[in-house]
Amino acid sequence: MTHDATLRHTPLYAAHAALGARFAPFAGWEMPTRYGSIIDETRAVRGGAGLFDVSHMGRIEIGGGGALGLLNAVLSVDPHRIRTGRARYNLICDERGGIIDDCIIYRRAEDRFLLIPNASNTDTVLDWLREHSGEDVSIANVTEDVAMIACQGPSAAETLQRLTDRDLSRVRPFRAVNAAVSGADAFLARTGYTGEDGFEIMLPSERAAALWESLMELGAKACGLGARDVLRLEAGLPLYGNDIDTSTNPYEARLGRFVEPDREGYLAGEELRQLRLEWPHERRLTGFRVSGRGIARPGYKILDGEWAIGLVTSGGPSPTLDLNIGMGYVPTVHSEPETLLDVEIRGRPVEVWTVPLPFYRRRTR
Repeated sequence: MTHDATLRHTPLYAAHAALGARFAPFAGWEMPTRYGSIIDETRAVRGGAGLFDVSHMGRIEIGGGGALGLLNAVLSVDPHRIRTGRARYNLICDERGGIIDDCIIYRRAEDRFLLIPNASNTDTVLDWLREHSGEDVSIANVTEDVAMIACQGPSAAETLQRLTDRDLSRVRPFRAVNAAVSGADAFLARTGYTGEDGFEIMLPSERAAALWESLMELGAKACGLGARDVLRLEAGLPLYGNDIDTSTNPYEARLGRFVEPDREGYLAGEELRQLRLEWPHERRLTGFRVSGRGIARPGYKILDGEWAIGLVTSGGPSPTLDLNIGMGYVPTVHSEPETLLDVEIRGRPVEVWTVPLPFYRRRTR
């Protein structure tokens, strides 16, 4: 087995290679993009249970008596309102309201938190935390020591339940618990990035391969980053670097519900309070469906007649909906559902219709 020594590898690299995965560089890591068909992997998650190696994402432990003060300064949500065993999606914004990263924060104890930044932003987030930390705060990057596996899909809980004595039916969405899984001490979180039910399992890196194999033996299908991108797009979830970055703010990205700016000590509070007042905003992240079979790729122009009014930020085929979809920023006056626009695909305009987000919403039991 050979690999690119310049790229980092997760504890599951050998398992992916044994399955014949196709690899590609991603945020400094060599990651599996697919094992077979991206369509088959996408449908496995929508119809059953799929497995993703998400160990490339960051895992940062924050603790100490000053942890709440630090997190209050940098997170878009109020950490004081997060109960132990709960999780919150949030944004880390700079003083201008630009999005440095979007993360999940877990409160594991009174003064102990776990932050999950995107792989491409782990070092940036670490630097930001350290820059703004005060006394009595510990910040530890445990990414190398702790693996993370996502088991996602309508059968995910049932599949994972066979490997733990913890009653997973009592773990509601955006809750997290400690549990033994296949004999390993693990942290189970009912969160994910696919639009489906499921769990993210964090456990010692040396135990990851055994858990991966056990879940596959129970019928969960190995899935790569290709299917993960399709699933998150169908669910209308933004991808950092495509749909959000420091040039975008939460309100134009339709993420205002994850911002609580009215807090003393919040670094971005003043700017975000001002942005909140500026409704309607100049532009909005907007979903669209393509008429016909054209595929709208990131970077393609969005047109109103002859005028370019925006760029596609994410786009591609949706196996679940059997049509081509995409997202991009357009002037707010063009963002209302069922607005007819065009996307320039291979030099010619192709009709698209704006639609509400998300494109796909799972059925709940």
